[in-house]
Amino acid sequence: MGIYEELKERGLLAQVTNEEEIRDMVNAGKATFYIGFDCTADSLTAGHFMALTLMKRLQMAGNKPIALIGGGTTMIGDPSGRTDMRKMLTREDIDHNAACFKRQMERFIEFGEGKAQMVNNADWLMNLNYIELLREVGPCFSVNNMLRAECYKQRMEKGLSFLEFNYMIMQSYDFYYLFQHYGCNMQFGGDDQWSNMLGGTELIRKKLGKDAHAMTITLLTDSQGHKMGKTAGNAVWLDPNKTSPFDFYQYWRNVDDADVMKCIRMLTFLSLETIRDMDAWPAERINEKKEILAFELTSLVHGKEEAEKAQSAARALFSGEGDEASMPTTCLCCEQVPDEGVNIIDLLVCCGLVKSKGEGRRLIEQGGVSLNGEKVTSFGALVSREQLCAGVKIKKGKKVFHKATLQM
Repeated sequence: MGIYEELKERGLLAQVTNEEEIRDMVNAGKATFYIGFDCTADSLTAGHFMALTLMKRLQMAGNKPIALIGGGTTMIGDPSGRTDMRKMLTREDIDHNAACFKRQMERFIEFGEGKAQMVNNADWLMNLNYIELLREVGPCFSVNNMLRAECYKQRMEKGLSFLEFNYMIMQSYDFYYLFQHYGCNMQFGGDDQWSNMLGGTELIRKKLGKDAHAMTITLLTDSQGHKMGKTAGNAVWLDPNKTSPFDFYQYWRNVDDADVMKCIRMLTFLSLETIRDMDAWPAERINEKKEILAFELTSLVHGKEEAEKAQSAARALFSGEGDEASMPTTCLCCEQVPDEGVNIIDLLVCCGLVKSKGEGRRLIEQGGVSLNGEKVTSFGALVSREQLCAGVKIKKGKKVFHKATLQM
């Protein structure tokens, strides 16, 4: 089985152009492909997992990845899948975020001469002259076709800014530039990017002729990866300072039953033979599957040692036994805890378990908060300094555990 056939069996491919050519090129290890990452935060999220593991799989098969940092396109903002305009970032913010991305990508992709490359589209987009750009690529784009694109249709009713309308042209120009200067002949992205990516393929064909089009291949992954990595409205980050290895493990340990095998197939590096065997496991082994998923992905991001710690801590917590050393912990300073003690709702906010006091009240009202094994029923409950010095174990819902302590 070639790598292309493996990607299909893992359910990673949604739409492709030139399928026969793609299959032959990828299986022969002859593809130079790129995936773009806009730098909207200082960490990648679990939603980027599919792109990262896809790049790793293809590199292992001899193909050459280009990780394109969207230093330029981030300053515009992709309207795909959004209901409002993206927050505008400064060039300094974007440069900082790009540096953080590279450190995390290096756990998945091997960079170096003749291997993977990382490039930043700010290097060419920021220097473009607007009039020259319009004259060069403007005639290649039909406004009628652009308005029919799904990424724009979703925003038309809410309001689509002219700034965002340019995103397709910028992304298309990226492929055009990479094709000419880096020999990039293939692009990957979520299926919500289909229209933008076809724009790049068409731009190359129109500007460089039919022969160039034969070398321009667009291949898409399913957009499921972009939907992953969010829980209770919060992103699940790859940075351990933003999402601890324990919380990262717990996120994957608690995915819906119906999604477990899909995630294992798409995101882990378990062999297809092993996965086929797991497909035949009886329903009562679902928790074993979830543990395997959580362990494999935590190992990829944080290393085997951290994955083992997270797994041990999770098992201990759910069994009611064992220590709490690996439990996510918030250490409060004395200034945060009044002499009479800290209000339980304020404590939930300080620990990042709720975003607001209102959310904390609703959670308590629904019986969703326990303190050292006792359910909290009063909004006015206080946690004393003595309790915090000893360490307080907070349980949110059925599956989220957190420890609060006091630094004296």
